[in-house]
Amino acid sequence: MIEGFIVRGTGVGPISILHVIFLSMTVIGLKNHVTIIPPILQVVGRDGWAAILLAAIFMFPWLFLLLYVHHKSHQLPLKDWLKQRIGKVGYTIILYIIGFYLIVLSAFTIRETLQWVKTTFLPNTPMVLLLTIFTILCILLISTNIQTIAMVNVLVLFGVIVLGFFVAFVNIQVKDYELLRPFFEHGFKPIVTGAVYPASGFVELLLLLFLQHHYKGRIRWYHFAIMLFILMGLTMGPLIGAITEFGPIEAAKQSYPAYEEWGLATIGRFIEHMDFFSVYQWLTGAFIRVGFLLFIVVDLFNLNENRKRIWTMIAPPFFFLSLSLSLLNDDLFLEIKGNYFLICTFVFLIVLSLFLTIVAFASRKTVKNV
Repeated sequence: MIEGFIVRGTGVGPISILHVIFLSMTVIGLKNHVTIIPPILQVVGRDGWAAILLAAIFMFPWLFLLLYVHHKSHQLPLKDWLKQRIGKVGYTIILYIIGFYLIVLSAFTIRETLQWVKTTFLPNTPMVLLLTIFTILCILLISTNIQTIAMVNVLVLFGVIVLGFFVAFVNIQVKDYELLRPFFEHGFKPIVTGAVYPASGFVELLLLLFLQHHYKGRIRWYHFAIMLFILMGLTMGPLIGAITEFGPIEAAKQSYPAYEEWGLATIGRFIEHMDFFSVYQWLTGAFIRVGFLLFIVVDLFNLNENRKRIWTMIAPPFFFLSLSLSLLNDDLFLEIKGNYFLICTFVFLIVLSLFLTIVAFASRKTVKNV
């Protein structure tokens, strides 16, 4: 049976590794570009760039654990591979834990997005209405297939990248790179402490393995390295931009420095107020991120061919969990996110990756004998 799985596991999926890299840029990039910048600035200050660099260096060896699991699972659906290795009971427990946490990740993303939407340009629109619309759109997306999600991502990502470079270059006129100095003004302890925040984004590369059976080829070590390098740049860019444009003290007070940078963008004397472009960047990023995370849940529970079950099993818990988070005070939500949830995400995914590695290592002799 295992040999038969191995033959099928080497099969060809509908999306290429390039699509996987693009998905990582949107799905994880939104988190690293927007969500983790405020806690980094609050904990590390002007040396936040060093915390990002340190996190990337420490996470690089961890990529080889992902590579090991990817290789030993023979590109099978990870759920089928786990079922063969740890049995039905253990597999079911792990499956529900992962599914629940992915829905929580999605709910936090949508809660933060809708908080920003209400704060910036729709203050009088009921949160329930916004959440309902966004939930319907995301469920429609995950009711398709991974190829559709990848294609939609390519279309929206192009605009996101163009606008990102646009605001970066336009704001050069207001940047003061002297604000990055002095280096290491508070020593190395804040840098080490703050490294967990960018690492909580980098560690989400693990989630790509749960859809590995949809990829046309194997993921190589340099593919993971490229994704890590891109994510490091997506994190460091807005952080350095916030420090050089607002200063470390003012930037640390802002809830969303990446958005505030758009408020400074001007072209000449007459073209300004271009911050509406950030609406496209954030909403499309959140749409793809939530859709991707929920699609993993759909795939884990084999709901791909039954759209009715997606609406009845995925939509209600996602909607009500997001609604519960939306009832929290904004300051309390930001505190929970920055002080607890990001760290919990890092710990959860690191532990999960170690568990998968142990399962892969413990079963290697069994596979060889079979």
